[in-house]
Formats: sequence, structure tokens, C-alpha cells
Amino acid sequence: MNQPAFYRADELDAVMARMARRVHGLIDDPAKLVVVGILRRGAPLADRLCAQLRELWRVERIARLDLDIKRYADDLTLLFPETRLRDTAVAAAGDLTDRCVLLVDDVLYEGHSMLRAVRRLAERGASTIRTAVLVDRGCARLPLKADVAGLRLEVAPLQIVDVHVPPYEPEFAIHINRRGSGDVQES
Repeated sequence: MNQPAFYRADELDAVMARMARRVHGLIDDPAKLVVVGILRRGAPLADRLCAQLRELWRVERIARLDLDIKRYADDLTLLFPETRLRDTAVAAAGDLTDRCVLLVDDVLYEGHSMLRAVRRLAERGASTIRTAVLVDRGCARLPLKADVAGLRLEVAPLQIVDVHVPPYEPEFAIHINRRGSGDVQES
């Protein structure tokens, strides 16, 4: 049985608009911006942010890349002891020297994926790296934070912040599920 949405699409659209305005205030030169989405759900969120940023800056294009990083399943089951990263798109893009990178993900949980991505982008020469997440759980174990967090949800350790983002799910919503409830989908 599915839980009702904790946040619905209309509420999240407003959150994304606020996030875009915050990012707009952080970035000086949109021509040097590269928006990198962490696959899976960070990528469509990055697309949504890019669309709003293009309107705010009145530009036709903002560079977009994706990173494939995996440590946990959607139910927070540890898949790999070390965070795995595939960055073929970033590697193909080559040098990020003098570029400002905005790294986008759905949920900041312990911080392992975000830290690994930041490290890889720094290795590629990004002059500035900013981070944006739809939800910050406020329990990162590593010394990092999101520069832009749409929502801060402090939920119990056995609860899962389940972000639904099209095209992976039909609705844009956030559900709070209990680990092992069977409502969480695999990514």
C-alpha cells in the first residue's frame, strides 16, 4: 500500500523555483556553468533546474552532464562498501578548467556519493563546485553540505525519503517510507 505524498508536485515545483533563484544568486557567469546531475533522480532534477535557470538568465543553453554513482539502493541497503562512480559523460567532456560546476542530486544522506562526485569534478579541473539537493536529511557523516537545499527533512534512521521524479515515476512527489515497508522502488 502506497503512503500519501509528503510533498506533492505543485509544492515541489515551488521548491525547485526557490532553488533556481538561490543558484542564480550563487553563479556569476552562466556561460561558464556546467550542471551535473547524479543519476538517477539527480539528472531530471538537474534538467528542471536548467530550464528555470535558462529563463532567469534569458539564455538558450546551459551545459549539462550526468554522473553515474552508486552506493545504496533506494531502500538504503548498502550495495557497495565503496561508492562506485562511472563518469563517461564527464570524462568525454574533458577538462572543466575555469568552469563552475553545479552538482545536483535528489537526497543528501550520508554524503558518500556527493563527496566522490565533488572529488572527481575537482580532478577534472572545475574552478568552483556548488552542490544542490532537493532534500537534505541533515545527517551527513562527511564534512560537506549542500550549497542549495530545497528541503531539510530530519527523519528517523529507519525512514526513507523516497523522491519520485519523472521519468522514473509518473508523479513528482516525496514520500516518507519505513525501511522494509515494500513501498520503495529499486533504482
